[in-house]
Amino acid sequence: MEVGQASEIRKPWRAVEDRLAIGALGLMAALPLVEIVGRRIGFGNVIPGSILLVQHLTLLTAVIGGALAARRGRLLALSTATFLPQALKAPARLTTAALGAGVCACLTYASWTFARVEREAGETIALGIPVWTAVAAMAPGFALIGIRMAWSASPSWTGRLAAASGALIAVVFGYWQPLGDLPVLWPAAGVLLAGALLGLPIFAVIGGLASLLFWYDFTPVTAVPLAAYQLSAQPLLPAVPLFTLGGYILSEGGMNRRLVRVFTALVGWMPGGLAVVTTLVFAFFTSFTGASGVTILALGGLLLPVLVKSRYPEKFAIGLMTASGSIGLLFPPSLPVILYAVYSQTPIDEMFLGGLLPGVLLVGLTAAWGVRQGRAVERERPPFRLREAAAALNEAKWELGLPVVVIAGIFGGFVTLVEAAALTVLYAFVAECCIYRDLPIRGKLPATVVDCASLVGGVLLILGMALGFTNYLIDARIPDLALEWVQAHIESKFVFLLALNGLLLVVGCMMDIFSAILVVVPLIAPMGAAFGVDPVHLGIIFLANLELGYLTPPVGMNLFLSSYRFEQPLTRVYRSAFPFLLILAAGVLLITYAPWLTLALVR
Repeated sequence: MEVGQASEIRKPWRAVEDRLAIGALGLMAALPLVEIVGRRIGFGNVIPGSILLVQHLTLLTAVIGGALAARRGRLLALSTATFLPQALKAPARLTTAALGAGVCACLTYASWTFARVEREAGETIALGIPVWTAVAAMAPGFALIGIRMAWSASPSWTGRLAAASGALIAVVFGYWQPLGDLPVLWPAAGVLLAGALLGLPIFAVIGGLASLLFWYDFTPVTAVPLAAYQLSAQPLLPAVPLFTLGGYILSEGGMNRRLVRVFTALVGWMPGGLAVVTTLVFAFFTSFTGASGVTILALGGLLLPVLVKSRYPEKFAIGLMTASGSIGLLFPPSLPVILYAVYSQTPIDEMFLGGLLPGVLLVGLTAAWGVRQGRAVERERPPFRLREAAAALNEAKWELGLPVVVIAGIFGGFVTLVEAAALTVLYAFVAECCIYRDLPIRGKLPATVVDCASLVGGVLLILGMALGFTNYLIDARIPDLALEWVQAHIESKFVFLLALNGLLLVVGCMMDIFSAILVVVPLIAPMGAAFGVDPVHLGIIFLANLELGYLTPPVGMNLFLSSYRFEQPLTRVYRSAFPFLLILAAGVLLITYAPWLTLALVR
């Protein structure tokens, strides 16, 4: 068969995948909107079990989006493999693909077993839809991800077959139980961790470790897919893909251009005004897109030429945008704040109130360094023109009004968090597709939704695997043992907070923020309580450190995104971002040791 013929055969299947992703996200947004309308006109609950349906659509989105991410080579992984010599990159790719295929084969078998159990149980979600139909999507999803990892491992059939042979790991683990005196656990875990450094996707690392630990503990193979299925039991988790979809629609429209005009008109006249504009635009954008790197990719190409043209050194401009790529993480409706609140059982409104002053501090420190640089390089600054400011605000009024709508809806009690996320999608759609018409409904919008699904799928896959890993840690009493060790070796609250900062900086450098929340929060929450740290303050410390981790060499995510976006060597991006890393580190220490910054608005 010709290669072109094979490609043509694959196109219909890809179109089906894309439509499934669009349909899943579309239904997730539509069902809460129907509930809002029904409640406002007095019909109450229009669709029985709609909340459960939306939660199970989150699981379906994770499966479809994960397969899309594998198809596009966008499964999240550490970037350490980029440091490998060129001669070792192909063997490393084959090795990680074989490990990934093995993990996916294990998860496929476990998910299929879990679906059989659920079919026998005969439970339903809503409207007579059986639970097992949702569970059954996981097995083919994991299988497809494993196949695609093996397929992309090499251009030759020999290499692909070698990668696919990793699936035999599932046979070994399915028919051979561990012997207590045989040292299997640590070598196998070491192989997975080494694979992570070579570029094995994070979901496969965490899912493989969880499967290995449960297997070694003689726990049924369904433990990990059962934990992944628990995603559908989280009533607030659908807000994550919905807010992300809203952010994607805004970023693909003309929002970036209009925001630059607004902030230029308002603060561009200041010394270093353009640097301040860059910081504020990035912060506003990140609050809606989360810490996913969309901000750097969406705004970097627009603002770098403007900064360089205004005589800012290119090195400084790249450092500024790299640092600002996650600077709005603490502002509503930030997804990491929501997720942290959900899994730490901290009130969401208190988390957002607690993050306002620390967020302003970090933005202010970044902007202040920009002002310092701007004084030295800016020869001319545009004067403040009231007419231009009014025109810019008028042009961007729909997008600037979105935070007001979301925050008023949530804190006013008019909508739930998931409904607010669905409202964000509708608002962004109307603004970008109908009012501004920057995003054609027939052309660019479907592609935008598919792009969002592939990112969301990669994140949700990690969350599902991290939930399984966390369940094992809790079953093994790891948080209790860690707390006992810390209390035995650390007596000072000051020392504990300093050690916590160091730990979280490493975590933020090595893990994405979403999986870090699920894996690390159960460990540090009891420690914070034991040392008398307010839970809201602990949450802001956690998130601020993770925000700083995005800038921390060698594998901070913003560093690699900037290297990719601006086509610069990583070492140059490191040097560009280093001053901002020091400045923001000082801000994080101030947030840590001045709890009133976090608690002033809360208490």
